[in-house]
Amino acid sequence: MPKLACVAGEPSGDLLAAPVLSALKQIPETSDLQVYGVGGPRMQAEGLRSDWPMETLSVRGYVEAIKQLPAILKLRKELIANLLGERRPDVYLGIDAPDFNLGVELALRKAGIPTLHFVSPSIWAWRAGRITKIKQAVERMLCIFPFELEIYERAGMKATYVGHPLASEIPLEPDP
Repeated sequence: MPKLACVAGEPSGDLLAAPVLSALKQIPETSDLQVYGVGGPRMQAEGLRSDWPMETLSVRGYVEAIKQLPAILKLRKELIANLLGERRPDVYLGIDAPDFNLGVELALRKAGIPTLHFVSPSIWAWRAGRITKIKQAVERMLCIFPFELEIYERAGMKATYVGHPLASEIPLEPDP
């Protein structure tokens, strides 16, 4: 049975990743996929076993982030140890939340576990220097915007445009 570990650190990641997990169940090679890690109710409805509460990672603002930092660092340390030990996945999928996921991805990639990252950090808008860390941690970036491909290709990284999973939810006709 193939194993996928993934982490969505906030409700938006849960919303974006649930259709991905649903689609994976439709592919014969991954129909029996075992999925575990951190996610919310939508991902859990698609079969994710969330081993830690997503709310630990869902922080906003500096004060809340500082208050939660010990719990976040503890979760990341436990997650990495778990994924390098008894729950070693075939693939790791980080969903958005780059400040958390890139550290996990780097540790797993160094241990030989393939790493994917879904939803590119907005390096095209700010903190472009992160591309160096991303390149070390992520084997393939899954981009939701087509213009992001060129950024990763210029950096010598593998990237795939997968589209925005919620695009089908937006009506193409204007409201009356």
